[in-house]
Amino acid sequence: MSLDSKLEGILFYKAESLHKTDVSELLSCNSEELTSAIGALRERLIGGIRLLETETHIGLVTAPELSDYLESVRRDELKRDIGKAGAETLSIVLYRGPITRSEIDFVRGVNSSFILRNLMVRGLVMREPNPKDQRALRYSASPELLMHLGVARREDLPDYQTIQNELDRIEKETREGEVSENISEEIVEAAVSEETV
Repeated sequence: MSLDSKLEGILFYKAESLHKTDVSELLSCNSEELTSAIGALRERLIGGIRLLETETHIGLVTAPELSDYLESVRRDELKRDIGKAGAETLSIVLYRGPITRSEIDFVRGVNSSFILRNLMVRGLVMREPNPKDQRALRYSASPELLMHLGVARREDLPDYQTIQNELDRIEKETREGEVSENISEEIVEAAVSEETV
């Protein structure tokens, strides 16, 4: 597979802009090879997806001419409920945040990029730089979500300590390779109901 195809795959999978140094490490290439791959990918992406490049970062973005269409899609998305995957992810962010996407993926057992984007579009989740690792972002509940739920701080969430203990157990079992459902229905129902958001 060509280097520009690998670059495209990484940027799509990460769903956020990445530092060029980190991309070079992921692709095991030098800066000249990366520059060449970026150029090849930019030439291929002439439709709805474009390559955004700054001096230090690269990422995939939608074409500017799609903005009106995508705004109507966004409005349509906001009319729908967040679904089970959204409630599950939101519960993890509420009870464990600030938390990185890889940590969320670990608890859920699946990639959470799309779900996190959907929750951010709705204003339920916000992201911030991770002080421990500048290559990663952390996700936490937005103040608007806490206000909507009627809590002043996370510790006021329903069954806060019980759910913390259950999440600790699930993570421990998953790390030890035991079979688990990753996150149980009870946690999702106790943490946040779809009707609430």
